[in-house]
Amino acid sequence: MASLLRRGFSSAAAQSNKVTIGLIPADGIGREVIPAARQVLESLPKSESTPRFDFIHLDAGFEYFQKNGVALPQETLTRLREECQGALFGAVSSPSHKVAGYSSPIVALRKHLDLYANVRPVASVAGVNQKQLDMLIIRENTECLYIKQERVETDASGQKVAWADRKITEFASKRAGVMAFNMALMRDKLRQSLPESERLWQGKPKVTIVHKSNVLSVSDGLWRETVRAVKENNQAQYSGVDMDEQLVDSMVYRMFREPEAFDVVVAPNLYGDIISDGAAALVGSLGLVPSANVGDHFVVGEPVHGSAPDIAGQQKANPVAAIRSAGLLLEHMGYAADAARIYQAVDGVLSEGLIKTPDLGGKSTTQEVTDAICKRL
Repeated sequence: MASLLRRGFSSAAAQSNKVTIGLIPADGIGREVIPAARQVLESLPKSESTPRFDFIHLDAGFEYFQKNGVALPQETLTRLREECQGALFGAVSSPSHKVAGYSSPIVALRKHLDLYANVRPVASVAGVNQKQLDMLIIRENTECLYIKQERVETDASGQKVAWADRKITEFASKRAGVMAFNMALMRDKLRQSLPESERLWQGKPKVTIVHKSNVLSVSDGLWRETVRAVKENNQAQYSGVDMDEQLVDSMVYRMFREPEAFDVVVAPNLYGDIISDGAAALVGSLGLVPSANVGDHFVVGEPVHGSAPDIAGQQKANPVAAIRSAGLLLEHMGYAADAARIYQAVDGVLSEGLIKTPDLGGKSTTQEVTDAICKRL
């Protein structure tokens, strides 16, 4: 159970032995790694507590937009709400330039389903990583610059000026802060059940608040004050959790020099996106790091690696991030033992080091890695 316990992801009790999962491969390598995650779920050893899975294929993505004029069809949203207990999202090839009528479907999903926190565990695997770390990044998932309110104007000299509005609210900041402090407590409780030699984090639980309020004193100032107030106004509940702060630029520097200094990190949307992608380099590859888009009533597992169009369709994609994201999905829905089996199988394959995709310096295919994990299950 060690691998699961390091992640410490919140879960509700499982309500049913039948689980319907929406599969949204979307673009690029999403069409390779999401089937891999499905194969692993279907390969779980059957027990009384293991759910029976039904899968629904759902459409979204830039390629779907190019064919149909919409990136996130209403049918996908309706079926997620009415038929699914959770979902797995692959990747989206959002263009770097403006395309009329297009907006990212994963950003839209987060807003429509109120998936207000992106939970990204980044932990080293024994025998694989030189640096020891056990970090959980909580990224606020609905605001900041990702509200996508941009415009171009022309100034008095005839030059174009681009503007982007940034939104930080007390409501969203507080929700992210509460999740961060609650997860710090849960991770500490779970660690206590491990032998001390297996605990990657040895100290008191800690929440690090990331901001840039020395420059953005209004918006980041509100974020900082609101998250700090979660502990300051609930001292009895969170007295066992330390709290500190990092300016986002120094956070990046210190994370690469001293990643073992961080337990739970909570950040606004843009900073959290950048930090969590950077943290993936500390454990070997973006292809290893999972995430879960979490709300109070729904969760969408999502690997963090993007659509990687340069390797799409070549069986070079690392399926581990998607498979671990499937584990996070199960964990959230209350199937902790099955999630643990997935984590242990993945860590076993990684530790062995014989079967690995090109991003980790190997030559194995997506399917070969998937099969190895299924065999360990």
